Amino acid sequence: MVFIVEINKHPWFFLTKKEGFLEPAFARNYRNIFRVRVVCFVQPRKMRRTLTTVTLSPLLTIRLTLRKRLGVTIPLLVRVRMRTLRERKVMASMQRRKGPNRVGPIGLLQPLADGAKLAVKEPVLPTTSSLSMFLFAPRLTFLLRVVFWSVLPLGPGRVLTDTPLGILFLFRVSSLGVYGIMMAGWASQSQYAFLGCLRSAAQMISYEVRIGLVVLTVVLPVRSLNLSDLVERQTYTWNRLPFAPILILFFICCLAETNRAPFDLPEAEAELVAGYNVEYSSLGFALFFLGEYRNMIRMSTICAVLFLGGWLPPFAIVPFIWVPRGLWTGLKTAFFLFVYIWVRRCVPRYRYDHLMRLGWKVFLPLSLRRFWRSRVFAWA
Repeated sequence: MVFIVEINKHPWFFLTKKEGFLEPAFARNYRNIFRVRVVCFVQPRKMRRTLTTVTLSPLLTIRLTLRKRLGVTIPLLVRVRMRTLRERKVMASMQRRKGPNRVGPIGLLQPLADGAKLAVKEPVLPTTSSLSMFLFAPRLTFLLRVVFWSVLPLGPGRVLTDTPLGILFLFRVSSLGVYGIMMAGWASQSQYAFLGCLRSAAQMISYEVRIGLVVLTVVLPVRSLNLSDLVERQTYTWNRLPFAPILILFFICCLAETNRAPFDLPEAEAELVAGYNVEYSSLGFALFFLGEYRNMIRMSTICAVLFLGGWLPPFAIVPFIWVPRGLWTGLKTAFFLFVYIWVRRCVPRYRYDHLMRLGWKVFLPLSLRRFWRSRVFAWA
């Protein structure tokens, strides 16, 4: 017997009878749905209408929940570790070096060795620091970098929470990221750390304004704050074509938001030794380090979702549609991560006053102008 059901905005899906409960035939794409509404069920020669609410079994609910969460968190942890190795390999290739090649075959175990080295180091606690806040700051920064991924779609249905206000959630959590850095700099009771956190706070707040305007420029024509809807609207034309200048502007703002070169002024070693995390060692430094790389992956994923169609293939023809949808998201994210590394090796560091002037006097007027044009087209 085949049931035709209604799930959220998608009214027609099939469920099959199995072992006394209803199991979604398309559960791999819609794992965050646990209650469905049966519209009708089809028998061989007739169709009967019904409005029955069917609850899936607790075992199936737990299984789908664990599979959904582990399917997002485990690849993310592995990807952050391998991201460090990939960056060192690419930079070595640009400088005609070999890079890490001693630990494991072609250096594949180097991230594990680095993590083990940081884990066994002795944590040094400054005697004049505010101890509770000093220990809480890296944990807060790391936690906020993880929470971002709860609304980012990695594939059709591969999202922990498919909320209709996903973009607003990203803005809210992103605005909290500066608190961890401010707490770390202030609690360290060090001049270098305090100057580094002030730089980082001013830089992140300044460029969050541009990122918000750029995202609103893309969202207004779509008239939806759901990230999955933004991807589906790019089925025929990716946003990189009508929003090509906005894509360049957005990526430059991402470089400044993540404190990466050439805008890594909060960690300028010639001026501030190491910036806001100068007093941290062992796992405290590792949490800041992992949080920064997770932030890079997050911003690259947002670029792929907003401008390159997310999990959609570049062409809807045979060789491309055979590739799994989630793999397309990974490839597009990897492209932006490569640009991160390429810019780091090729572009010299900006001076801090030039960075602020670029943000307030150049990017702000450009983003406002594009936002106004997009607003006019959306209301036309």
